Amino acid sequence: MANTASNVSVGKPKAAGGVYSAPIATALPTNATTALASGYVGLGYVSDAGLVNSISTDTNDINAWGGDRVLTVRTSRSESFKFTFIETNADVLKEVYGQSNVTDSSGALTVLHNNTVNPTRRYVFEIALTGDRVKRIVVPQGQITEVGDVTYVDGDPIGYEVTISAYPDGSGNTAYEYIASVTP
Repeated sequence: MANTASNVSVGKPKAAGGVYSAPIATALPTNATTALASGYVGLGYVSDAGLVNSISTDTNDINAWGGDRVLTVRTSRSESFKFTFIETNADVLKEVYGQSNVTDSSGALTVLHNNTVNPTRRYVFEIALTGDRVKRIVVPQGQITEVGDVTYVDGDPIGYEVTISAYPDGSGNTAYEYIASVTP
């Protein structure tokens, strides 16, 4: 199907939100349209920079006597997802600073900044595609491993830039993508 214009798409978050997280024991979705299991929490608005999915590989060339390259071996592979939360709420702050470092007492939030390592969690990204299609990216084992600078400036939203490192599950997969057509 080369040169099919209907296969060209833009990626917007679904109307209900684009980023969800859940404890590691929560059931994984296995398609693009079934409702998420109980336990997934919607994390609100993400900046207009969107979601960046990076896959990095390192290789090592094997050369024969005389200099000919005869084999290239992959030595590592990593996958990550980077985006910026622009809502300040308890669920977002728990993702950024650690689940046990945020307390919510009737809307009054307390956030502890410390050296606690964020736990491994499940992440789901839901994307509305052009042409009445949806994409769901499922990260079965992800961990927020980087948090960017938080800047407080007049005229810009407070943003919490995060990088989620995706780890291989029992089948060796770091993420699953599901795409489906939906009825408008």
